[in-house]
Amino acid sequence: MYRTVNFAWLGLRSWTRRQVATAIIASVIIGLLIGLATVLIPNSIFARDIAPVWWNYPVWIITSVATGMLVATYVRDEPTVRRDRQGTVGMIGGFVAWFAVGCPVCNKLALLALGYSGAITYFAPIQPILGIAALVLTSIALIWRLKGQVVCSIPRRQRTADTVEATSENIQL
Repeated sequence: MYRTVNFAWLGLRSWTRRQVATAIIASVIIGLLIGLATVLIPNSIFARDIAPVWWNYPVWIITSVATGMLVATYVRDEPTVRRDRQGTVGMIGGFVAWFAVGCPVCNKLALLALGYSGAITYFAPIQPILGIAALVLTSIALIWRLKGQVVCSIPRRQRTADTVEATSENIQL
C-alpha cells in the first residue's frame, strides 16, 4: 500500500501545467454541478426541503477535487486511447457523491421507491455511508491512475504470450 501511494505521489509530481489547469477547471465545474443541483450552493433554480448537514460540504468539496484530478489524469501530451476500470470507479464515486450530499426527499429515485417518510427514515441515515463510499471510490481511482502514470503494468496474459514468442524465437535461432 505504501509503495502504491508513493508511486501515485510521483505521478502527481510529474504533472504538466496542462494537467494542473485541467484538474482545476474540472474540479470547479464538477463542484458547481453538484453544488447547484443539490443546493449546497443556494440558487433559484433548485430547491431543497431538508437543510444540508455539516458533512455534506467536505464530501462535496473533496469528491469534486478528487474527480477533477481524476479527469486530469486522462490529459496527455500525446494522444492515447485506452479504457480502464479506474475511470469507471471514479465515475461511480462521483455519482454516489451526488446521492450522498443531496436532499433525501428531493431525490426522485428515493422518493419513488420509499415515499416521503421512507426517504427520511431509510435513505437519510445511509447518506453518510454513501459519502464515505464516494470518497473511497474516487480516492482509489485517483491513486490507481496516478500510479499508472509512473508504473506501467502489463496484463499477465499478454506477458506470458510475449514470453512464449520470445522463447520460441530463441529456440529457432
